[in-house]
Amino acid sequence: MSSSVMGSSPMPTHAPPAPEADRGRRGHPWLTLIAVAFGLFMVGLDGSVVSIANPEIGRDLNASTADLQWVTNSYLLALAATLILGGKLGDRFGRRTYYLIGVAGFALASVAIGLSGSIEGVIAFRAVQGFFGAMLMPNTLGLLRAAFPPKKFGMAVGIWAMVSSVSTALGPIVGGLLVEHVNWESVFYINAPIGVVALVFSAFVLPQSKSTAARHRFDIPGVVLLALGLLLVVFGVVKGESWGWSAGSTLGVLVSGIVVLLGFAWYETRLGRPSPGSRTGADRGQPILPMRLFRSPALSIGTVITAVNFFVLLGVIFFVMLYLQNVRGFTPVEAGVRTLPLSLASVVASPLGAKLTERFGARLTMPLGMVLQAGASFGILGWGVHSSYAAMWPPFIALGLGVGMVMAASSDAIVGNAPVSDAGVAGGLQATALQIGGALGTSVLMSLISGRVGATLTNELTSAGVPAPMAAHLHEAKDAVAMGVSPVGGGMPEQLKSAVAEGSGHAFINGVHTAALVTGVLCVIGAVLAAAGVRRNPQAPAEH
Repeated sequence: MSSSVMGSSPMPTHAPPAPEADRGRRGHPWLTLIAVAFGLFMVGLDGSVVSIANPEIGRDLNASTADLQWVTNSYLLALAATLILGGKLGDRFGRRTYYLIGVAGFALASVAIGLSGSIEGVIAFRAVQGFFGAMLMPNTLGLLRAAFPPKKFGMAVGIWAMVSSVSTALGPIVGGLLVEHVNWESVFYINAPIGVVALVFSAFVLPQSKSTAARHRFDIPGVVLLALGLLLVVFGVVKGESWGWSAGSTLGVLVSGIVVLLGFAWYETRLGRPSPGSRTGADRGQPILPMRLFRSPALSIGTVITAVNFFVLLGVIFFVMLYLQNVRGFTPVEAGVRTLPLSLASVVASPLGAKLTERFGARLTMPLGMVLQAGASFGILGWGVHSSYAAMWPPFIALGLGVGMVMAASSDAIVGNAPVSDAGVAGGLQATALQIGGALGTSVLMSLISGRVGATLTNELTSAGVPAPMAAHLHEAKDAVAMGVSPVGGGMPEQLKSAVAEGSGHAFINGVHTAALVTGVLCVIGAVLAAAGVRRNPQAPAEH
């Protein structure tokens, strides 16, 4: 399989096919893929069903909007801060061990959420869920990298990406059905049977794989610096929309996080150098994130494109669901069904992208995926308050195709260009980029929508027939309108209600168009970066 690099990389594109993996009765590559798919499906499904359950959680537990934000943020912060640590622990002590720990802990935390009975308990156990998710996710790719020979790794990654996409896309439908017909707790309880199946199956088929490099002192300072830096950055990102991106608090947290991460990079670079008088550098310790990985331009660009990919995916899905449910009035299940073309396209694109990457390299599939996502974003510019479904499904298909292709190509570029000994760390790096990109997407795009709604709401209301004094008064409801909610009152005449709903809908669509334009331009930039920066490895023969 051809890996993609830029120029001549000093790193090996592929290490030997997993000599460190236990190849006994365990370790069949395709059984390994099935085993990790169960855990991956559980985490992906959980990530998207929670947003559907949040309103019911709020009503049942008397939670405030801020509380509900922390239901999501506590999980995201714990996950982002420990993903690379989870991969490093797997590389050093056993990927199978930490994958199983992650599956068991995630399932138990899910049950604890349903049994907690208080919003404080939900928030606390969501953080626990995030920690165990970080033990699980990077080691799925680490196990695949160790189990599959280079020629088959790309297709394995394609199927991995397909499972991730399908589970995420099914979340709104599954969550809507469970909340509507059972209760919100069932959204979390569903992880228990999936986790049990994953544990039992994995215990029988997964090989133990880990780095065979000489043991070094574990990088505790690196763990602390990385976790602190990522916590600050992600916290600043998720609070930026509510605090304001130019607010001193937002800038202070973000700058502090960046400074800590720069200190982390300096420390890791220094740790990775041999100390005076030592030929191996063993006495310095082993970096938790070896900076030498970034000598591979394909890995570095793949990390950036992964973040852009999920910036677009999660940001667009967020405002699309607001549009379908709050502006168009569809139920969560109806909205989820209407986004099925996105899911189905992603199912097709992930293995197709892997095959194209194997044949032509990521220099084709990364830019192609970005161009498809740009087309989807620009297609959304044609949406209006009353657009037919015929205007919606083409952007959904283009987005699904683009996301699937980029996910397969970037996974191969990141994990495939790392040595097998660092496969878990590379998987953690990719998952961290994914989480930060997704958090930025929802926060930044919602800020853009809010700003545009605030700038156009009064004019749109008056244009729709709302009297100017009332339109000026309703401007105070701009935050609700930015979520697609029309500020109609019970005592309004029907004609006035209709005018308020129409004007609010147009203001929201104005915001959506601004967000879609930004994502489209960002995807074009990503396509140019991938096309210009990624090169095929000249030493790797093309596969036929």
